[in-house]
Amino acid sequence: MRIAVHGASGFTGRLTVAEVVRRGFTPVLVGRDEERLRKAAVEAGVPGAEIRVAALDRPAALADALRGCAVVINCAGPFTLLGEPVIRAAITAGVHYLDTTGEQHYIRRVLDGFGEDAERAGVTVVPTMADDGGPGDMIAHLTAARLGVESVAEMLIADLRAPGAASRGTARSMAAVFAEEALEYADGDWHHVTGGSPASLVVPGADGEVPVSVFALPGVVTVPRHVHAGRVHSVIRTQVADLFSSLTADVVDTIPETPDEQARLASRWLMMAEAVAHDGTRARGWVTGLDGYGMTAVIAVEGARRLVTDGARAGTLTPAQAFDPAAFLGYLATDHDVTYTSGSC
Repeated sequence: MRIAVHGASGFTGRLTVAEVVRRGFTPVLVGRDEERLRKAAVEAGVPGAEIRVAALDRPAALADALRGCAVVINCAGPFTLLGEPVIRAAITAGVHYLDTTGEQHYIRRVLDGFGEDAERAGVTVVPTMADDGGPGDMIAHLTAARLGVESVAEMLIADLRAPGAASRGTARSMAAVFAEEALEYADGDWHHVTGGSPASLVVPGADGEVPVSVFALPGVVTVPRHVHAGRVHSVIRTQVADLFSSLTADVVDTIPETPDEQARLASRWLMMAEAVAHDGTRARGWVTGLDGYGMTAVIAVEGARRLVTDGARAGTLTPAQAFDPAAFLGYLATDHDVTYTSGSC
């Protein structure tokens, strides 16, 4: 299977190329800078890998760069600025598309705006296959299902990871997220957040509660597409929200492109979902693991494999729509030391 990795010379892109190679698939490295792409191929242990150079402002050349591949994984952010040309190129080339974005407004535009074109081309477009959007969407689906009702009154999505290693690319994307107002889903549509989120939450596996703040997580725009909910909203740790709010352009430029490897490998990510039925019954689920960057590469490549070998309907889909949530999280738990659970509380 030939998997194109767009943005292959960036930090997440390099990890993704390495994961493609580890899984025994054939990588095709796509980006703007041939020298950086060749360096990335050498770092992944495949110096002879195919390199295809194409700029975002040359749509025909970008589509040609994806032809012959089964699927493209887009790792080049900020996706709000750089993502849509790659989706158009994938649709033109007849290639399935996934990306690693966590940018809420961009994800909504993708899911709303590319469905008909993707269906006509017979391809599947799945944004936010990263450590937050993918597991967060899937654990929300499983948690709501535990209530055994047709609809839930409320769904809360929480990213409860502590501050840790971050790349310059992540900082740029999160600065883009913070520049746009967070959304919540209520009364059948998305609106700017007006309040009503918790001030603190208990972190699974830890003692006591931690302060949390409203933040624009992917689940707000993905979960309502497969869980019938009166309201969906999202929060992150206040410590992390404060860090993201400080990311001016000057600050972002001072952040290393590649985070400290030891700190990265030791960092833990944790996505939690809490569903409330109309009668007040609650269910809480969570999924957690180490090294969010490495796990993002695992999630994206496994998603690419499943799109090709298992199939999914054409169009734009959320992670929980494109893949069986229990089977996907089960794979992560069995092969990659991820822990997940969903149950009543």
